[in-house]
Amino acid sequence: MERLQKIIANSGYCSRRKAEELIEKGKVSVNGEIITDLGTKANNSDTIIVDGNKIETQNKEYILLYKPRGIVTTTKDDKGRKTVMDLIETKNRLYPVGRLDYDTSGLLLLTNDGELTNLLIHPKNEIQKLYIAKIDEAVNPQTIKKLLSGVIIDGQKTKADRVKIKKLDRRKNKTIIEIVIHEGKYHQVKRMFEQIGYHVESLKREKFAFLDLKGLNSGEYRHLTTKEVKILYSLAK
Repeated sequence: MERLQKIIANSGYCSRRKAEELIEKGKVSVNGEIITDLGTKANNSDTIIVDGNKIETQNKEYILLYKPRGIVTTTKDDKGRKTVMDLIETKNRLYPVGRLDYDTSGLLLLTNDGELTNLLIHPKNEIQKLYIAKIDEAVNPQTIKKLLSGVIIDGQKTKADRVKIKKLDRRKNKTIIEIVIHEGKYHQVKRMFEQIGYHVESLKREKFAFLDLKGLNSGEYRHLTTKEVKILYSLAK
């Protein structure tokens, strides 16, 4: 027996937090009975209906995708653009773990494990993500240090865990910078650079926790191993 919100989240239907909201609103039933108590437990043999949809249990699936630029990080797009789901083959209902912008490339996880998703995206668990940013000018190394002390985004202070200049080309007026963050604010890396006066020409996520893109070309993906999933859980808890 498991808490109802956990079963719903693990089915891939929605996050645990969203499941709790639906339960409290009386939009979840178990074996025909409306449930509003968040402490209610059920099992996979029960008939669970969420907002008119029957929950189907799925085998857990974990995918690491090398997302190309020009792909939307959603399960579907009302503008008809290609999404990350168009790049993978699966019978399960998977969701991206966080987001990468339309014009940002790199490592993206997709899974139907709602519990792990919530653990990985919550800022308090400090799961680090490493990005490579190309700046369309020669940056001042002292200015870059401001990212470590923190900048203000949406009225809140946010800072990088690590910043390193990989290449500074004053002749071509270009800079390549490695930046590590553990939060996941909207357009966070780009906006952090904007706050110190620089425009990000291109951005790529190269690492998520200990995972990287080795062995993959843009648009390719692989499944995580059981060991990798266990390590992600251990890092997030």
